Amino acid sequence: MSDIRFYHLQFQAQQQALPLLITKAYEQGHRIVVKLRDVAEVNQFNDHLWSFHPDSFLPHGCAKDGNAENQPIWITHEDENPNKADVLILGQGAASEQVSDYKLCCIMLNGQDEQSIAQGRGLWKQYKGEGHDITYWQQTERGGWDKKA
Repeated sequence: MSDIRFYHLQFQAQQQALPLLITKAYEQGHRIVVKLRDVAEVNQFNDHLWSFHPDSFLPHGCAKDGNAENQPIWITHEDENPNKADVLILGQGAASEQVSDYKLCCIMLNGQDEQSIAQGRGLWKQYKGEGHDITYWQQTERGGWDKKA
């Protein structure tokens, strides 16, 4: 079973919060797939990772870069795992049928969108019923995370 963490964004946009979660997982030695809604979002986030913090670098790529199997961080809109990642991060509105194939799955929820929260509640029930280890993290004003459940 997978460790599934729901991240309830309240004070930062996904584009601000995701690089920090990715950095933490990467620094712990994980390979990561970041699944977003569509190609435009993938390309925008891929570009954002080049400049989000001037003092750091996250080795990453997407379809336009190629060499998926060699990318420690793969950004996609497809339900794929070409880099043999053990961590899946699902951006707001993205879904996967392969959650069980990962050690850890992080699901981003937009706290300003009732549909996103409702979708998260449905996934919580589904994954809990399947026997996954589920936790819920709420964003703090400073951009950190408090474990709520």
